[in-house]
Amino acid sequence: MQNNPVVPFEQQYPAAAQRGLDQSIWGALQNSIFPGAKEESILMAVDYCLARNLDILLKPVHIVPMRVKTSKKDSYGKDIYEYRDVVMPGIGLYRIQADRSQTYAGADEPEFGPLITMALGDSKGSSDYQFPEWCKYTVHKLMGDRLVTFRAKEYWMENYATTSKYTTEPNTMWKKRPYAQLAKCAEAQALRKAWPDIGQAPTAEEMEGKEFVPSEKDVTPQQPAIKYYPTAQFDANFVKWSSAIQSGKKSAEQLIAMIESKGALTDVQKQAIINCEAVDAEAEEV
Repeated sequence: MQNNPVVPFEQQYPAAAQRGLDQSIWGALQNSIFPGAKEESILMAVDYCLARNLDILLKPVHIVPMRVKTSKKDSYGKDIYEYRDVVMPGIGLYRIQADRSQTYAGADEPEFGPLITMALGDSKGSSDYQFPEWCKYTVHKLMGDRLVTFRAKEYWMENYATTSKYTTEPNTMWKKRPYAQLAKCAEAQALRKAWPDIGQAPTAEEMEGKEFVPSEKDVTPQQPAIKYYPTAQFDANFVKWSSAIQSGKKSAEQLIAMIESKGALTDVQKQAIINCEAVDAEAEEV
């Protein structure tokens, strides 16, 4: 009985090997860091971290399945959505970047507003939920010999995620951790204020359970639609234009320019007018 040959890691996962990953790191990524994620999604996260010189084993980014709005529409003109894995920075990445700047001087304990009780749900029923009205987060930054304070205040109602777009009921995470989730959102905003070079991408914590609508738009200049001269009108005027050419009142070039001031002519129509001038020239030769 022959044993099955062991396939080298480089042959099993060539894309991972090309990125300098070995079997132990790839196994950790698949089983511990991003369990259940697709191979191509893990590779996206690897590329993100390699580009920014980040240790992926610290999980500075998250792979978030998002319901993404596409550029397509269905037969009724409604937007088409699809689920797609999106690599997003975590609040941990913002902290790493602030610390790398060597100007991060710590943060205060988050402050929370009064507790609010509100009925949230849908047409099938609603329940009362309690949550802090807002959270204020303060970070400190060294700027030369000065300690500068940056604050962000975020409201629960403006940040929480729902179980679906058809209800106002909070999703599981925002039900379970209303304070912690809001504090992460406020911290992310404060860090962005203090260190703008962190970037403006939302963190995975801020987008937890939300719909992703890309803000990028196609800015490619659009070519204006060509307005052609009506075919029926061309046919009706052709005899008159032909007579004008043959009588010498207009040349074919002059007529084409005049007609196209009202609408573009096709190549066939232009050639028909040019042929009128050619016929007139032949008649003179005879």
